[in-house]
Amino acid sequence: MNKSIKAVVSGKVQGVWFRASTKEAAQNLNIKGYAKNLSNGDVEVMATGSDNDLLHLITFLSQGPELAVVDNINWQYIEFQQFNQFETR
Repeated sequence: MNKSIKAVVSGKVQGVWFRASTKEAAQNLNIKGYAKNLSNGDVEVMATGSDNDLLHLITFLSQGPELAVVDNINWQYIEFQQFNQFETR
C-alpha cells in the first residue's frame, strides 16, 4: 500500500544538485512526487511510494549528494497524494 510524505531538508541543499540527485534516487525507488527549492534555502520533497521505499528515500535525504551538507530533515506522513512521475520544480 502506497503512502505519502512531506519532507523539508535544510542546510547547504541548494546549488549542490540536491533536487536532481533526489529525483534520480526517487526514480530508482519507483517513488513519484517532486523536489523544489524554497525561498528560505530549504528543499521541500513530496513523495508517494511504498513504506520501505519512502524510508530509503528519507535515508538519502538525510545525507544528500556529495556537495550537500544536510543540517536537518523534518518529515511526516501526510494524506495520500497522487503523482504521475517524480519531477524537480
